[in-house]
Amino acid sequence: MEPGNFVAQENCWKNRIEKEEDAAKRWPEKWGFLKTPLEELLGDEKKEDAKPKLQLPDHLQIRPVTPIEKYIKVLPSPPVPKTTQGFIGWRSGDPALALEHNFQIPSCRGAVCSKK
Repeated sequence: MEPGNFVAQENCWKNRIEKEEDAAKRWPEKWGFLKTPLEELLGDEKKEDAKPKLQLPDHLQIRPVTPIEKYIKVLPSPPVPKTTQGFIGWRSGDPALALEHNFQIPSCRGAVCSKK
């Protein structure tokens, strides 16, 4: 520590001690919840679960989940090709495995030009 004004150093030390005491007094208000046992914290959630639940109106209730198998059907794949060249389009070559049936790309011909 530098030799110098002992009175100023003493005042700095007093201010530091006062701030520490003040922080110690305010600690329970701000951070006292950290001392709460875990069982007590979890017990509050169990008490909330015991409350009777309100019945929602029909238009707000969630419908049951529909199984995805109803919408998506996965067919077995054809045998795996023996060569890497055969991997190119090996599933799309089988018409039974087509992802889109009767899929057509609409022509944009004439979309930019106005018809006279």
